Amino acid sequence: MAQGKIFVTGGAGFIGSRVVRSLLQKGYEVRCLLRETTNTRRLEGLNYEPFLGDLTRPESVQEGMKGCTGVVHLASLSNWKDIHSPKMRRVVVDGSAYVLDAAVANGNLPMVYVSSSTAVDGTDDLKILNEESPLTLPKHKKDYVYAHAKKEVEEMCKAYAQKGLPVCIVNPTEVYGPEDWDLTTAGNLIDFAKTKTVQLAEGGTSIVHVDDVAAGIVAALQTGQPGERYILGGENLHFKELAALTLEILGQPVKIKMISRKMLLNLAWLSKTLKINMGFEPAVIPYAVKYWFIDNSKAKKELGVEFRSAREILEPTLAWVKKEGFLDKK
Repeated sequence: MAQGKIFVTGGAGFIGSRVVRSLLQKGYEVRCLLRETTNTRRLEGLNYEPFLGDLTRPESVQEGMKGCTGVVHLASLSNWKDIHSPKMRRVVVDGSAYVLDAAVANGNLPMVYVSSSTAVDGTDDLKILNEESPLTLPKHKKDYVYAHAKKEVEEMCKAYAQKGLPVCIVNPTEVYGPEDWDLTTAGNLIDFAKTKTVQLAEGGTSIVHVDDVAAGIVAALQTGQPGERYILGGENLHFKELAALTLEILGQPVKIKMISRKMLLNLAWLSKTLKINMGFEPAVIPYAVKYWFIDNSKAKKELGVEFRSAREILEPTLAWVKKEGFLDKK
């Protein structure tokens, strides 16, 4: 698509701010949907157009999109504590429906929906997942409500694509990089560094640098095919490898103890029920006992994006974590 004005939801976020920067560098204009309470520190110095509105108000989304030539929909939940709140459906599912409707109403605008690798699948046994993998996480379990909400929106996107809306989907894996002030993923690395003995169960994940995700999102806007899905992820690491590499980069002795999945889930239950701080967020644990290994070849081939190695991802992230003093705080 030719350069024009892109409507971005979630543009002030960890990934979104990098997308805004990348779009501007490529000659696009950018209009960001922002609430009055949105922290815009990541957008400071960027020449974007703010539009005050709310994702949960359809008339606000419709108005904000007027005059735009494309849409990147990133807005979601970033705090694990919101996963089981009323915000979940209102923001992730209903808000996405409003964005899709507005894209149609404003002229069938090209659109990228930023989903999640959790909507691809997580497995008990080590499997390499791709864009065609069926989601097998149990829907009846509240642990995976986020994954299923994202998947529900993906199905909506595919239905809109069949009706003529040029919308495609990207699925970032576990995203790391500087400026993760909310500690969405950097918090994992801080936990590794500040826990006397890191207790982990079998499982693993693909990790990816935030700038590589942003590049993939912009490429999807330009060349992604309607209704298609593209996994944006780098190296696959066992959780114990992720912890060991983190501690190695920090120059700390490796202190990792492998425990059973059942024991880790029980510890999470105790932490949540008795309000005991065990050095981790309990809501994360159902995801931390699965494998989230992926094949990124489709995104590399069809979108032309490349992904950094795990060390290239973690070194700048940890340098930023140290600079910000997160390892000094109790």
